[in-house]
Amino acid sequence: MDRIECQWCKAQNEPGRTNCTTCGAPLDTKDLVTDSGWAEAPRLRDMTEFRFSNSTCQIEGEIVPVAELALAQGDSVFFEHHVMLWKEPGVPMSALNTGGGMKRTLGGMPHVLSIAHGPGRIAFSRDAAGEVVVLPLHPSMELDVREHAFLAGTHSLTYSFVRIKGLANVLHGGGGMYMDRFVTQREPGLLLLHGNGNVFQKTLQQGEKILVEPGGFLYKDSTVTMNAVQQNVKTGLMKHGMYLAEMTGPGRVGIQSMYVHHGSE
Repeated sequence: MDRIECQWCKAQNEPGRTNCTTCGAPLDTKDLVTDSGWAEAPRLRDMTEFRFSNSTCQIEGEIVPVAELALAQGDSVFFEHHVMLWKEPGVPMSALNTGGGMKRTLGGMPHVLSIAHGPGRIAFSRDAAGEVVVLPLHPSMELDVREHAFLAGTHSLTYSFVRIKGLANVLHGGGGMYMDRFVTQREPGLLLLHGNGNVFQKTLQQGEKILVEPGGFLYKDSTVTMNAVQQNVKTGLMKHGMYLAEMTGPGRVGIQSMYVHHGSE
């Protein structure tokens, strides 16, 4: 029998499955795409389970979802320490120094990330309503993510960060000076993000542009360039400046429908 291709991550699944073993997306429903080409990120069913490496992940709840990981021996995940909801006492922990020093701290980014090592169980959640976005990354991929959005990344991912020159003021100080960058080398990786509200994804073609309210930006392929643009709106004798993030393809762009400017929290 023909295998079932996941519409979200393109992984091949055995016939008869109702959710993808790689990302958890439902296989028995079609992806929803707007007339303008924005695809809704899969709304994972409560208690959906999928695999990465030799470990499993289960998504629990729907309003403020929890990602519960059963880490196998030799597997590990890294994360911002405040997103950990609970863990078994025997799960070993270590730290990942992100570099960047005081400049990174002033930019609103954590100086150190935590690492949880298998075997054992650990769970993560963000203190906000929304959904978990599961992004399997194939070898030799790079993904840029808005700060304070990622829940966990697998041990096969290389972590770094990118400063967004010219967008600091647009993104209200700390929210947007830096982006997390996740890179795969010779083996695949898995990235779990939290999107506030609902998450949508659009694939831009070479040279195709779209303007995004900066607070709504969630992630992008590193091939997508992002620059600040100002559009002036005249109201009587006054001009109102609207700052937007100009995204230029090729590559994927992910946005969230509910956002918070971290610099104004």
